[in-house]
Amino acid sequence: MKLLRVGQPGRETPALLDSQGRLRDLSRQVPDITGATLQPETLDRLRRLDPASLPEISGTPRIGACVGAVGKMVCVGLNYSDHAAESGMAVPTEPVLFLKPSSSICGPFDDVEIPRGAEKTDWEVELAVVIGKAAKYVPEERALEHVAGYCIVNDVSERAFQLERGGTWDKGKGHDTFAPTGPWLVTADEVEDPQNLDMWLDVDGKRFQDGSTRTMIFGVAHLVSYISRFMSLQPGDIISTGTPPGVGLGQKPPVYLRAGQTMRLGIQGLGEQQQRTVEV
Repeated sequence: MKLLRVGQPGRETPALLDSQGRLRDLSRQVPDITGATLQPETLDRLRRLDPASLPEISGTPRIGACVGAVGKMVCVGLNYSDHAAESGMAVPTEPVLFLKPSSSICGPFDDVEIPRGAEKTDWEVELAVVIGKAAKYVPEERALEHVAGYCIVNDVSERAFQLERGGTWDKGKGHDTFAPTGPWLVTADEVEDPQNLDMWLDVDGKRFQDGSTRTMIFGVAHLVSYISRFMSLQPGDIISTGTPPGVGLGQKPPVYLRAGQTMRLGIQGLGEQQQRTVEV
């Protein structure tokens, strides 16, 4: 299934994308696409529905983040060895973790703000893992049982805030609109192998990132297991798993975003996003 949320910010309603690409209203079935909806029993019930029996949503409504009421977004830094190299950082021996606040999450086609005082705003296409069943001290061989599905996150970063302002990455990762999420959540049963997905990102039509989840240092199962040793993962939590090379920081010379540009990005089978950058 492809699950999404449509409507104005703060007023999104749940929807399903059918096999013909039509939006179907799920609001009579579930109140929203949140952790409660993403637990295995509820997803099984939704799978049994005939999409044709659901009301069609007309027009072209705004698409919001595909998961609402996210408790936390855990991000993995430097999870592709070639990205670590272009960033001038050592390849990690354990996953590097940081958090994005839920206030940074926005829709996949919403504008992305360039923060006040920003100097080095950057892009990062990432595979995101959405938790469907609580995970705490989960063994790696059982980790994927806790995954509800997958989606795209653009881990937008302000590098000067991240790397030059006192040492915590969160400063450069947490601005409002710095985590466009969606357009839809693809349930895990429809993603045959999360470690074999092509991914890309363009800025103003120029391809900067062109990679694959095949080159991750730490795969999805390892990350779910590893993170669950340090914090419990709850239904609706999101893990953003890192980015392949081609970020602005890694260009020679570096290239950073400015207001008025367009980012377009996608992951095989998970759809596409597009954002315009604006001054705040």
